[in-house]
Amino acid sequence: MPPLPPSPPPPPSLPGWVLGVDSGGSGLRVGLGRLEEDGTLRLCGSVAGTEPVRTGAAGIDAGHLAAQLVPAARALLQKAGGGGPVTAVCVGAAGLATLGGQLRAELPGALGAALGVRRLALAADAVTGYAGALGERPGAVVVAGTGMIAVGTDLIRWRRADGWGHLLGDCGGGAWIGRAGLEAAMRAHDGRDGGSAALLARATERFGPVEGLPQQLYPRTDRAAVLASFAPDVAACAAADNADPADPVARRILGEAARQIAATAAAVCPPERGSEVALTGGLFRIGEPLLAPLREALTRRLPGASVVPAAGDPLDGALLVAAGLGGDALGLPTDPSLLRLVTTP
Repeated sequence: MPPLPPSPPPPPSLPGWVLGVDSGGSGLRVGLGRLEEDGTLRLCGSVAGTEPVRTGAAGIDAGHLAAQLVPAARALLQKAGGGGPVTAVCVGAAGLATLGGQLRAELPGALGAALGVRRLALAADAVTGYAGALGERPGAVVVAGTGMIAVGTDLIRWRRADGWGHLLGDCGGGAWIGRAGLEAAMRAHDGRDGGSAALLARATERFGPVEGLPQQLYPRTDRAAVLASFAPDVAACAAADNADPADPVARRILGEAARQIAATAAAVCPPERGSEVALTGGLFRIGEPLLAPLREALTRRLPGASVVPAAGDPLDGALLVAAGLGGDALGLPTDPSLLRLVTTP
């Protein structure tokens, strides 16, 4: 008996409802869009929760994510006057590359049963951050907050650099800057070289007597976030104003952070001239004390690339991927750990 031919892909399903999901440390955000006949996406609303999706021994908890996503999706559909199944969903999740096993195994069936979803994209949050920032153009995106990761693509394959957490990497990110600033504060406290009296004063104001910092930091499971909370203080010390001159130690810390970020961006950016680099994430809100040296470092490391503002955020990127998936027009490459497409019966 001759082998059976492979099953054809499901037919395009324009028009239809699509969902974008952004799951991160601050909670779950869900956006609803309507894919029109001409392939354009009409945004129809979004909702944000404040409870982060749990992780456990099996990785990201698929049941907990679905328990938040399904009611939010139904509420958005009802408000938009929507009926019928959801054509496509893109879930962008922090930690997907290393902790996404349960999501890949369980979420497609759960969303198929609850919302009629047949097409699902499971993406690392760095990929949805890329899609939101640059769309489907070649380049690199640096996502920096508490941690730091860069992803880039030539639209053939993805490249990823860093994002290894505050103990193994995230070089130049918020926790990295905060830890360096607190080390300089402790050096000043001890009278060692490399200390900063300005950073010591800021650390004491924020955390109390610095002798108590080890007890405050080491037992905590969220110590990366605690370290990152000091990054704005480092930036404030690095910025000169009418009252205080710029602290040279704080400026050196941010200069080195800029060099680390630029090196990570260079590791993933396509070599072709004309590639774009976008910066996204909460860390860059600390402003010019970091952005000025970062622009200089990027110019040195990537002279053929242009730094551009991010067009949107990871939720925008998740909606873009969902729309491309729903209309058979996704222009970003797939990857087993960074962007996986699943079709359910």
